[in-house]
Amino acid sequence: MPRSNNDQLPATYVASGNWPHARLTEDAPVSAHYGQAFARNLAQAMASADIGLRALGDKAGVSHATISRLLRGMVLPDMGTLARLEVALSTGLWPGLAAWTERGND
Repeated sequence: MPRSNNDQLPATYVASGNWPHARLTEDAPVSAHYGQAFARNLAQAMASADIGLRALGDKAGVSHATISRLLRGMVLPDMGTLARLEVALSTGLWPGLAAWTERGND
């Protein structure tokens, strides 16, 4: 599926370190920064809720494979997936403008 403005997968913009805590390349688009912050938020929420991929997938109605791809920066969530995950985890996951304004501070 084509991505907006021909952006690559978020994790392809890693300059150094390990996703999702890596430093991104200087030319990384806003979508990569959002994907990275989202992946960090999702991982933290899962750890706080002490829930694994399969259990979260069952609870949210999202395949565990999709959740894995989100965590690895291999895909960005669509609005439905985002909503289902936020409701299942009872927390906000989408980073908003903070993902862009805080870039480079990792």
